[in-house]
Amino acid sequence: MTSIGGAASAGMVDWNLAVATATRLVRPGPEVSRDEARAVVAELRRHAKASEEHVRGFTRMGTEETHDTPVLVVDRPGWVRANVAGFREILRPLLDKMQERRGSSPGGAVLGAVGGKVTGVELGMLLSFLASRVLGQYETFAPATRELPAGANGGGRLLLVAPNIVHVERELDVEPHDFRLWVCLHEETHRTQFSAVPWLRDHLEGEIQSFLGETEVDPMTVLERIREAAQSLVGGRPEGEEDDGGRSLVDLVQTPSQREILGRLTAVMSLLEGHADFVMDGVGPEVVGSVAEIREKFQQRRAKGASRLDLALRKLLGLDAKLRQYRDGERFVRAVVDEVGTDGFNRVWTSPNTLPTKSEIAKPADWIARVHRRSEA
Repeated sequence: MTSIGGAASAGMVDWNLAVATATRLVRPGPEVSRDEARAVVAELRRHAKASEEHVRGFTRMGTEETHDTPVLVVDRPGWVRANVAGFREILRPLLDKMQERRGSSPGGAVLGAVGGKVTGVELGMLLSFLASRVLGQYETFAPATRELPAGANGGGRLLLVAPNIVHVERELDVEPHDFRLWVCLHEETHRTQFSAVPWLRDHLEGEIQSFLGETEVDPMTVLERIREAAQSLVGGRPEGEEDDGGRSLVDLVQTPSQREILGRLTAVMSLLEGHADFVMDGVGPEVVGSVAEIREKFQQRRAKGASRLDLALRKLLGLDAKLRQYRDGERFVRAVVDEVGTDGFNRVWTSPNTLPTKSEIAKPADWIARVHRRSEA
């Protein structure tokens, strides 16, 4: 395995151990024959390619030349490796900062000997949980590796997790070919968003780095919060700790400045996720025969989660917020398109200043008033 550790940040997290732990613990995928597996992979690649034209036509965004990012059909360990590489890249400044603080604190050398491995194991446990649930993902900040190529202009790649797609289509008892295309339409929308809006990636990265740069957190506090998440995987809770309804990892870093940044990030993520759901439903009736059935069953599955443990982990990892982003973001997109049409909605991609605020996501008319009426005045 190619090493994915690096620099000072490697001391805070043993990234290779995280990959090894997640790969060892991740549940096996559904039973399929070798021939069936090959057929699923080939079909997902075809659907991903077909989705490009469907999404471009519906959104009126991008051209064939803008799609320089690869589409990778991966298994669960492949998803783990890709995400660890992305985490390492985006978290490097924060982990370097934590490493510097730890090195100057009493007992820093002892933490250096064991802290990275402990965190690596516990991060691996979390990744093993998530690896069986993600259907697809556009990796915005993905560095290219030999095993996992990325786009030439600033990275990025689209992942489709084949065993998870097969598992869910069987669980929902829906038409497999329709479901696979439906998933590809959602993920291709994310690929189109970033490939057709060149400034979006850098804007998001700048916001995230500003957020992390404001962080003043003791390294052990971060490790303890990761440990809480890992312990919840096996049904445990630190002794004497009461259930507070679940705390998200992002609750660690909530200075006033960070709250402002997090509000902007939440608005952007709501926009991106809601737009993808809107496009998926808009294109669906034309190309996915059973889209209504798929949508209804998938929404039920998304809302209820798989178990009480699933719900606890979703809250702790902030995934419950992601579910709200789908719902709130789609309402925003639908309301704006109904009022000013697709081209009017696409003004959202003009610059960071035309992105909706968190309050505007909840009140689309305010965004329309700000962006459209100002430009028409």
